[in-house]
Amino acid sequence: MGVLKELLPADVESAELFGETDTGDLPPLFPEEEAVVARAVAKRRREFAGVRACAREALGRLGVPPAPLLPGERGAPGWPDGIIGSMTHCAGYRGAAVARRGRWASLGVDAEPHEPLREPGVTRLVTVPTERERLLPDLAARHPSVHWERLLFSAKESVYKAWFPLTGAWLGFEEAELGLSPDQEGPGSGAFRARLLVPGPVVAGRRLSGFDGRWLVRGGLVLTVVTVPGSATDADGR
Repeated sequence: MGVLKELLPADVESAELFGETDTGDLPPLFPEEEAVVARAVAKRRREFAGVRACAREALGRLGVPPAPLLPGERGAPGWPDGIIGSMTHCAGYRGAAVARRGRWASLGVDAEPHEPLREPGVTRLVTVPTERERLLPDLAARHPSVHWERLLFSAKESVYKAWFPLTGAWLGFEEAELGLSPDQEGPGSGAFRARLLVPGPVVAGRRLSGFDGRWLVRGGLVLTVVTVPGSATDADGR
C-alpha cells in the first residue's frame, strides 16, 4: 500500500511513483497533453507525464478509461465527468488521488521534501501571526524532528487544491489558519484543521467554515491530504 493511501478514505483511489525519473522513456501522453509541454524543459515534462501516469492508474481502479488530463484555470487539472481528484509532485515523488463525485465533493493532496523552508521570509509569507507566534514554536519544542513550517506550507497547499474546484477563486496563505496535531503514536503522522478566515464555499447546502486533513512524514517526504465530504452526514470515510 502506498503512503498516500494511508491518508485517504477507503473509496478514494491513488497511485504514486517514487524516485527521480531523469532517465528512460517518459510515460505516454495524449497528443493534447503533449502540446501543453512541447516547449517545456525536460524536468517539467517528466513531472507532467509522471503525475498523469499516476492519475490514469488511479482512474483505472475506478473503471475510468484513459483520457487527456489537461491543466485548466490556474493550472488545476481537468478531470473526466463525475470525477474529482488532485495531483502533486516534488523531487523524487509523483502522486495522484481520485474519487467519484458524490460522497466526496473535493480533494487536495500535496507532497514536499521534508526539509526546512529555504528562502528567507517564506515562513512569514505563508503563516498568520497565531501560527508563527504560538503553533509552530510549540510544535517545534515538543517534536523537533519535524520541519513544521514545511508541513504547514504543504497543508495549506492541500487546502487550496481542495478549495479551488469548489470556488474557482484564489485562497491566500493568510486566509486560512491551521491547527496541527500529531497522532498519539508519535510525531510522524497526524491531523490538521484549516479554519477559513474568508467565507467558505457552500457544499450540500451548508457553508464550510474550514477543511480537515491528515498528514504524514516518511522517507524524506511530507504528505498532506484534504477530503471534503459531499454531504453533511458523510464526514468520516476512513
